[in-house]
Amino acid sequence: MKAAVVWWELAGSGQTIESLRAFLRDEAVERFAAVEGLRLKFWISDPATERWGAVLLWESAEAAAAPLPALAAQLIGRPPVQRTLFDVEATVEGSYALPGLSGLGLALESPPGR
Repeated sequence: MKAAVVWWELAGSGQTIESLRAFLRDEAVERFAAVEGLRLKFWISDPATERWGAVLLWESAEAAAAPLPALAAQLIGRPPVQRTLFDVEATVEGSYALPGLSGLGLALESPPGR
């Protein structure tokens, strides 16, 4: 297994965390649900530093090496400032109350005005 961490600096890009949340709701989450070999992807943000990113967990090095849609890079107008690929040493799922991870997160909560 492989894990990737990807970060963008949003300052000066014309995009905000709010605008990218809309992008997740409208198309990105659904599109990534169909990516072969992707076990998990979660998007992350840091409003204080205007950073946006994602963590991806891949079944294999081959899956991690496959080209992905560059939708975020197109919206933000530049490639990520960091993309690092790591070996996964171990995985575990803890004890939890939620039935699953799909559909969770700030971007998927009811947006204002909807």
